[in-house]
Amino acid sequence: MKKPLILVLILLIQGCVSTPTTNTIDPAAFANLAKQARIAIKKAKSVGGEWRNSTTILQNAELAAKAGNMKKAVKLVEQAKTQGELGYQQAIEQANAGPWLF
Repeated sequence: MKKPLILVLILLIQGCVSTPTTNTIDPAAFANLAKQARIAIKKAKSVGGEWRNSTTILQNAELAAKAGNMKKAVKLVEQAKTQGELGYQQAIEQANAGPWLF
């Protein structure tokens, strides 16, 4: 009875030790992600496809990074980058869209 309990405890402790912390991203890596997001948003804006809250999300990501919450910052900057890319794609695909009739 004691051996399985000890084994379970060892595995639990090992799992907790190997769990990465939430603030493991390098600030330089975050700056690179933020730069990529800014480029994606500017590209979308150049064709009229910037989504309304992309810039706000990017600003919130930078504030979270300054506050030390890198997990939230990375999540937000990736969301802003995705919105920029999708906004550009949407604008290009719908550039010549017109009324659709049967």
